[in-house]
Amino acid sequence: MKRFLVALSALFLIGCGESEQTPVQRVLPWAETKELVVLVQNGPTSLYVNAAGDYAGLEYDLVSQFAQANNLKIRFLVSGNYTEMLERLQRREAHLAVGGVKSDEQGLIYGAAYQQVEPVLVFSSKISEEGALAAIKEGRAGLSTLPQYVMALNQLKVNSPELNWHVLENTDNESLIEQVAQGKLDYALVDSHAAEVAQNYYPNIAISRQMGEKQSLAWAMPDAEVQLQMLVEGFFRKQVADGTLRRLQDRYYGHVNRVDPLDALAYLGRIESTLPRYKNWFQEAEARTGMDWRLIAALSYQESHWNPDAVSPTGVRGMMMLTSETADRMNVDRTNPYQSIIGGAKYIQMLKETLADRAPEPDRTWLALAAYNIGMGHLIDARTLAVRMKKDPNSWADVKSVLPLLRKPEYFRTLKYGYARGGEPVIFVESLQSYYDILARFERPSKTVLPMPSDSIVVQNPNNLQLEINSVLKPQQNAKVAANW
Repeated sequence: MKRFLVALSALFLIGCGESEQTPVQRVLPWAETKELVVLVQNGPTSLYVNAAGDYAGLEYDLVSQFAQANNLKIRFLVSGNYTEMLERLQRREAHLAVGGVKSDEQGLIYGAAYQQVEPVLVFSSKISEEGALAAIKEGRAGLSTLPQYVMALNQLKVNSPELNWHVLENTDNESLIEQVAQGKLDYALVDSHAAEVAQNYYPNIAISRQMGEKQSLAWAMPDAEVQLQMLVEGFFRKQVADGTLRRLQDRYYGHVNRVDPLDALAYLGRIESTLPRYKNWFQEAEARTGMDWRLIAALSYQESHWNPDAVSPTGVRGMMMLTSETADRMNVDRTNPYQSIIGGAKYIQMLKETLADRAPEPDRTWLALAAYNIGMGHLIDARTLAVRMKKDPNSWADVKSVLPLLRKPEYFRTLKYGYARGGEPVIFVESLQSYYDILARFERPSKTVLPMPSDSIVVQNPNNLQLEINSVLKPQQNAKVAANW
């Protein structure tokens, strides 16, 4: 069932000079109302409903933290149109527009740049990069793009006068990528982060970075909002200084390149061919532990590729690759696929409970999964080392930065549990995060969970844009398979 957010009930205030067909809802001063109205595009790099049924996205998190730091309430206005966002901001229908590229739009000012993106060419992986670039620069193929990338294309056209393109207003990065993957478009110019995220779900696309220089993302606001601009500048200085921005960026982008296209393609094939045999057991494991069945299934794939007879050189075996000690502790037969799944899920839950009083989600889950791979003792050592290095032991982004140090004598000799191949759990968890993201796109949760209402944050979605993580990129060819499950 599609999940939609709250819709705008009405437009009340009409600005001078606007026609009756284009009513304007001008915002009141935020300093008086203590409410910040923020325009944002939907998508995995900005705002969406994640696999757990919560609002998520880098922009959503940043704006929420900004509001909390300044004792403000937030009202998000979700838009699927970049040009519309800027036009509405210029008409003073909001105080901020986030997730956009810093530009010289008339009547707008910008806060601090906080991220670099670049326009990238997306095309079929059956075509070489050289062939794709030649086709568009010589005018032999059409190129679709979004308004924010026209400047980059105009610069390219100086040296490639045959280059031509079609600007699509009422769409977004994900939709363009999806259409290229489905063969409906030959080429698209999109945001680099969006392309990297989507490449896991569409391994049949390729990316070229030879389309323009990097651009800075910055929050936009009307040029009269000088006080707001100063607050934004101060907020991002603090985010950079205390490492919060780095941790948030790692949460959303730190694992996107971990699974290569061939591995993703093999995984997608097994989702169709193998997963149906075990899906009910993964869902039962969720019922017993409360963990998302798709995370348990992704872990099982990471461990055994859903092979109940898998055995490693070190003696771990079964669907969840349990040691004999762990299997005994969970009171399961690790060679039995059903019992292995239940035992593995119970073990992860036990590890999470060990961290429950310290690490918030989703960091707690990633730390527990690192312990699943390397052992709780070595994870404790890594967290101890993080504290010594003035990093956050409850942040997965910080802990994963010190885990590889456990193989160096100058570090492991000072710790309780000694030497460990600390790079392995980093690769393990990042790969698992990618597998989980992919499965969350293709498989529905066992139950529908709506975002919890909040007194301080309201999300308004007047156009009923689909914001679920698995609503936009769900392949049509999976519909028939899903009906048979």
